[in-house]
Amino acid sequence: MDRDEYAAAAIKGDDDALIARIQMDQSRLYGIAYSYMRNETDALEVIQETTFRVWSKRRSLRDPKVFTTWVTRILIRVCLDERKKRLRELPLLDELLKRDAQAADGNGIDRLDMAVQLQKLPSKYRMVIVLKYYRDMTITEIAELLEKPDGTIRTWLHQALKRLRTDNAYGKEGMKIEWE
Repeated sequence: MDRDEYAAAAIKGDDDALIARIQMDQSRLYGIAYSYMRNETDALEVIQETTFRVWSKRRSLRDPKVFTTWVTRILIRVCLDERKKRLRELPLLDELLKRDAQAADGNGIDRLDMAVQLQKLPSKYRMVIVLKYYRDMTITEIAELLEKPDGTIRTWLHQALKRLRTDNAYGKEGMKIEWE
């Protein structure tokens, strides 16, 4: 089958054809996602979200010849949505970190180091850390807020703490975090 035949089958509900058709544009989609998101993890995340949106809306596409353009538009919208979400997250994080640094007595340097390290984390990990340790929310509350399963939030929290502990700026031992 050629590209248009795979697209036509995908529109009719053939999941295998949809996957095959998206894989045909895989490197192109990744390049676009990476150019917007600027790191591999986030690029792969927006591609995953794009694939889900394409799958859920595939029957609305009428012309299989415009499949690539249609998927690309969805990808760009997902990238822009994710970037807007990050812009909303940053003021909250900055406010919390400034307030926390001002309240610190003698730990200002450690808090500043933590602020720098938090900024290096992917947004999903950073948000979980902020909500858990700066807003004192439970895993269940965070999961409800972000509309994700508890297990996903636990994984993100674990990965975030692991990255903070082993950051290269702190040598091989990593930074000791006594939050747990």
